[in-house]
Amino acid sequence: MKKAIGVFDSGVGGLTVVRELIRQLPCEDLVYFGDTARVPYGIKSRETVIRFSIENILFLLKQNVKLICVACNTASSFALPVVVNHFKVPIVGVITPGAREAVYATQNKRIGVIGTHGTIKSRTYENEIKQLEPSIKVTATACPLFVPFVEEGWLSGKVVMDVARHYLEPLKASGVDTVILGCTHYPLLKPVIRQVLGKKVTLIDSAKQVAMEIKKILAQDCCLAKNGKGRHKYYVSDNPEWFSSIARRFLGEAPKNVSKANSNV
Repeated sequence: MKKAIGVFDSGVGGLTVVRELIRQLPCEDLVYFGDTARVPYGIKSRETVIRFSIENILFLLKQNVKLICVACNTASSFALPVVVNHFKVPIVGVITPGAREAVYATQNKRIGVIGTHGTIKSRTYENEIKQLEPSIKVTATACPLFVPFVEEGWLSGKVVMDVARHYLEPLKASGVDTVILGCTHYPLLKPVIRQVLGKKVTLIDSAKQVAMEIKKILAQDCCLAKNGKGRHKYYVSDNPEWFSSIARRFLGEAPKNVSKANSNV
């Protein structure tokens, strides 16, 4: 049996990464774990997020994975630096690929970052960008209501637009020309975000960059699947029915294999 790519997230948001992996790596088997019993991670302490992330990694390792993608921005911010050297399989987060692409894309050296309170408070994107290019000015702002909007299917309309205008005002004021969507839910709100910021602002959705990074690592390790159609298995820590109903929004179709993981996760 070929080994799969493991992906975990605090809930459903990481499915934007899964969708991109399916697009770029159609032959790969995927195992996704959504920690729906303990979502959201964005308001939890660093220590708690690290503990949850380690438990999620251990669960995925039991599923015979060859690489793990931390598809949650908060977990990538808090836990990745701690766990990355403690396991034999490669572990990839969503921060570095997104930051790298933003630094490459900006023309005026002004980058905006939007995310959960946890991601913004960690300043991980800011630190990553500054390491790559110290002269870049970073404006970061939390957009906590964007996640429930996406999960409730509120992707347009006056309320969403008003909240987006309020959240994104600091980015407009600082004249950013590039904005990192620092939460895996946010790509579903791209039309609204683009309308508020204007067409000239480049939006960086790290899912695309993360999938490219994973492809590169697997090719270097000579374990890239090159034939057959990949199989996809989804696990959640609670309420598979809720997960399945929302997952359609992220994947474009309802996932077929969704199971509740054992209660020790």
